[in-house]
Amino acid sequence: MRAVASRVTQASVTVDGEVIGELTAPGLLVLLGVTHCDGPEQAETMARKLHELRILRDERSCAQTGAGLLVVSQFSLYGATRKGRRPSYTAAAGPELAEPMVEQVISRLRARGASVATGRFGAPMAVRSVNDGPFTVLVEVEPDLPQD
Repeated sequence: MRAVASRVTQASVTVDGEVIGELTAPGLLVLLGVTHCDGPEQAETMARKLHELRILRDERSCAQTGAGLLVVSQFSLYGATRKGRRPSYTAAAGPELAEPMVEQVISRLRARGASVATGRFGAPMAVRSVNDGPFTVLVEVEPDLPQD
């Protein structure tokens, strides 16, 4: 599982002209990608890492400040660009796996007490943000791979 987390002063997601998720105060905009090997353990770990990530002002986290998170599914985080000019998305999980995993991360963030706004899985979305800093980090949770 892979996320790009940006510290923002505000952010929103619009679908069909309607704002469906927004942060009106400082928090994190999280673009979240899922790969084929991800499961409940990765969802739990990602939720914990995002909630406790100390990239807000004064090196504080959403857990410490109560700041919200706007979580948006982003399959293109697993786009490979090593060959050719067109990204390959074979490492990205299909919607039948990705959607429940994104929902698990959101659910686990909320279970931790986080205020979470969301995009809409699979919908064409307009994402707007005002980056603070700018400060953006890549957060990765490695899948549990079978042992030989």
